Amino acid sequence: MVLPKDVKWDLIRQFQRHEQDTGSPEVQIAILTERINRLTEHMKKHKKDIHSRRGLIAMVNKRRKLLEYLRETDYAKYLEVVQKLNLKVK
Repeated sequence: MVLPKDVKWDLIRQFQRHEQDTGSPEVQIAILTERINRLTEHMKKHKKDIHSRRGLIAMVNKRRKLLEYLRETDYAKYLEVVQKLNLKVK
């Protein structure tokens, strides 16, 4: 599912490291989290939508890998992102 431009840019502005930053792990995690939340709502209504479920699982795995990378490289930033996005930490 595609995010509306205004929502996506709000997330980018909130998590970017500098003015031109649109691809840092923090930004990618924030965008993926929003897409995951929206797709989760879709899946609640359409339980048999296997194709969307596959995409959802792929997004969750990508976010997990990005979170692992961020945790290894900058733990303080990792904790900040997890707190802002209300993600569960193991």
